[in-house]
Amino acid sequence: MYPNSKASEMLAVLATIDPATQAAGAVSTGWVSVANHLGFLALVQTGVLGTSTTVDAKLQQALDSVGTGAKDISGKTITQIVKATGDNKQMLVNVKSEELDTVNGFGFVRVTVTVGVATSITSAQLLGVNPRYAPADVGNQAGVIQVI
Repeated sequence: MYPNSKASEMLAVLATIDPATQAAGAVSTGWVSVANHLGFLALVQTGVLGTSTTVDAKLQQALDSVGTGAKDISGKTITQIVKATGDNKQMLVNVKSEELDTVNGFGFVRVTVTVGVATSITSAQLLGVNPRYAPADVGNQAGVIQVI
């Protein structure tokens, strides 16, 4: 543990699906390199869900930044969220670098959120945790405009 470190120095906002009204279908973050962090955390959020809506989310890995060879990361899929109990909820999905198929060259990750049935409010963030070489916040995406 690092008692003198700020939380913002230990994690970076690498990619997002910004809060929006999402139509039925899948939306994904961009592909992010795993080279600079020891772990990753996906934060998936729902707002008000449409009638009979389902929400699924998963972490995926790929060989490069365009998604070559994309495949799901084993065990990194949320339990489906349904309208009856799913309004205004948050789901956290942790992944460590050793859970990725880096031996076979899979060095990029992303989050995919899939809405089924009806338009619903969703968002997701992919956070890099425990930087390898520098404070993590130097890796924040351009949308992060303040760190206080």
